[in-house]
Amino acid sequence: MRIKRTLPIFLTVVLVAAAVTLAVQLRKHAPPEPARLLPGADAFFYVDLGKIRKVNAGKELPAVSHDPEYERFIHETGFQFERDLDEAAFAVHYPGNWPGSGTGGSAPDPRFSEVLKGEFDGERVTAYLRQIAQAVENYQSVDIFTIRVEGRSLRVAVLNADLVAASNHDDPAVIRGIVDRSRRLASPFGGPALLRQFYKHVQFASLAWVVARVDPSASGAGGWSALFAGPATLVVSGTYRSPLHLKADAVRLRAEAFTGDPGEARAVIDKVNVFVALTHTGETAVGMHGTDPDVKSFFESIEVKQEGNRAVLNAALPFGFLRKMLAESAPDRTQPSSSSPAAPAKSR
Repeated sequence: MRIKRTLPIFLTVVLVAAAVTLAVQLRKHAPPEPARLLPGADAFFYVDLGKIRKVNAGKELPAVSHDPEYERFIHETGFQFERDLDEAAFAVHYPGNWPGSGTGGSAPDPRFSEVLKGEFDGERVTAYLRQIAQAVENYQSVDIFTIRVEGRSLRVAVLNADLVAASNHDDPAVIRGIVDRSRRLASPFGGPALLRQFYKHVQFASLAWVVARVDPSASGAGGWSALFAGPATLVVSGTYRSPLHLKADAVRLRAEAFTGDPGEARAVIDKVNVFVALTHTGETAVGMHGTDPDVKSFFESIEVKQEGNRAVLNAALPFGFLRKMLAESAPDRTQPSSSSPAAPAKSR
């Protein structure tokens, strides 16, 4: 009798434990919440700035340019992107007339949607948006502010205490969809179709990642035509690796190109190998003493391989090299004029 009474309890405990474990595993492999709220698009980019700050503790990142408008934004809202933004997820909508029919509709160039997570003062941000907006729409009890920026309509919505969404897509239904998804119970199965299909290839605990459709025949495809012969999907992600795993702090990069067939994947690998070989040849020609050790370490760590129709690249990007890249690309810091108010300290 004791066994009969104990067995149902034991089975219940096992089932609950299994359900919790499954939920944790699903959440672990699901895109972050800001990315799951994004609309369907042709490319996605995500960066975890909170995690990067922890990894980069004690070392300054390049200064961010403060133009007068940004100074006003800081003064009015108390929010500073380089300090208070924790996560950022972006969706890129290719023009509808691009190969593969992009999600940007009739727009002649790409449009963008984004969800930002950070320490916002909702009342101050809302008050600032109300000042600069040309129109305000209340949708599902959320105010959507329309702001004219460079001839386009940028729609912004404060979703909750730590989430803000924006989109310059011509269709207002895009940002309304973000609002709708933010009001539903979070699900690890949610998110745009492209992410649901390819996010499993993003490295766990990545500091940043990209999932994008590329087509070398598209207008404005840039240098993709030098690497790809046909349409492909690119997944790039970077995770932190400490000196315990490598010679120095570094980002472990992994890039996977999903091509149309194994032959195309092989062609991509051959082109990457040629590029790496030419780089080493150039280093030898100028002499190794003049080569940056971080750059040298990065190129020496590159490994490429083929897995069916996938071309896979792995590399270790030293933090020293990454900081130099950011420093070179960052614009000169603009000093605010004497009439510009100083940004107030943000209460936490």
